[in-house]
Amino acid sequence: MDVDAPTVLVGFVRALRAAGVDAGPDRVQVFLRALDALRPGVRSDVYWAGRLTLCAGRDDLARYERVFGAYFGGGPVPGRTRVAPPPRLRATAVRVPSTAPRTAIGAEEDIATPALASRTEVLRHRDFAGLTAAEREQLRRLLAAFTLRGEARRTARRRPARRGDIDPRRSVRELLRRGGEPARPRRHTRADRPRRVVLLVDVSGSMSPYADALLRFAHAAVRGGRTEVFSIGTRLTRVTRELAHRDPEAALAQVAAAVPDWRGGTRLGELLRAFLDRWGQRGMARGAIVVVLSDGWERGDPALLGAQMRRLHRLAHRVVWANPRKARPGYAPLAAGMAAALPSVDAFVEGHSLAALERLAAVVRGAAVEQGATRGTEP
Repeated sequence: MDVDAPTVLVGFVRALRAAGVDAGPDRVQVFLRALDALRPGVRSDVYWAGRLTLCAGRDDLARYERVFGAYFGGGPVPGRTRVAPPPRLRATAVRVPSTAPRTAIGAEEDIATPALASRTEVLRHRDFAGLTAAEREQLRRLLAAFTLRGEARRTARRRPARRGDIDPRRSVRELLRRGGEPARPRRHTRADRPRRVVLLVDVSGSMSPYADALLRFAHAAVRGGRTEVFSIGTRLTRVTRELAHRDPEAALAQVAAAVPDWRGGTRLGELLRAFLDRWGQRGMARGAIVVVLSDGWERGDPALLGAQMRRLHRLAHRVVWANPRKARPGYAPLAAGMAAALPSVDAFVEGHSLAALERLAAVVRGAAVEQGATRGTEP
């Protein structure tokens, strides 16, 4: 599969967004214009063009470093002393990298961008079940850079702002500080806060090809904050504390020790009822975004699953179901459990690949769901 440079660059930007970098369309346009003026096939030019145009703050820099290293590979990028003064941005045709031999210094950075990242771009769309050992290792590096943040909601808390309602307390304090002299009124506005995200990860036998990748996705989500994770199979196990470990390998080892029902059956209805009885009514699911990562195979009563999904839908702000089997040609939600749950699902998405998890993260953040991915629209 051949991947051209524009596709690779767009895939890189999507990976940045999945890692939490707010690379909007305007920043992407500036990034591409910068590469038009520089050399889009040179690794160091891609690095500095993206770092200077796609990052908005100090927090973005660390995310950018992780994603760039996992996506393009190679060693560290040379420092600014080796980079020519940045030219003025202008709309020009993309330059074709020269094939003439260069000096040994900097030879690594002159490798064409598609040659460095085309395998990563192909990997983004590969099914987890068919990956080789080397591809799984690369996937783990990419998943480590993920972040998962719930859709923003307006809170009762207020923060200082240039526009908004007048803040009486701060305005009076400013007057007192000035000894009663006239002062500009202080203002505040309501603060936004991401909604809590609850992940229910199926670890049954039918989900074994996907469980490792999905739990690594959950590990990155927990490290991002305000995320709770439960494993579901024949038992319900809360694994948020185990996944809070900084090292992904240590976190998954702790999960393996804590979960007693690896590769067993699936009792989705009973376990969802147990979750709602113990945690849902106490507020964990209320107003949250609940994501079920499962293929929908149910050994129990599908009617019970349907009833508990309706109960969950009334409590949660949004219910998202990610099914790795959905991407298969000719798939239809005919399994009894999936058919019973689907009417109470707000977004029904794929969960088989890195690109699918990136789309899932965007849906959790509040992005519009693609046509055909909402409840009741599956063939």
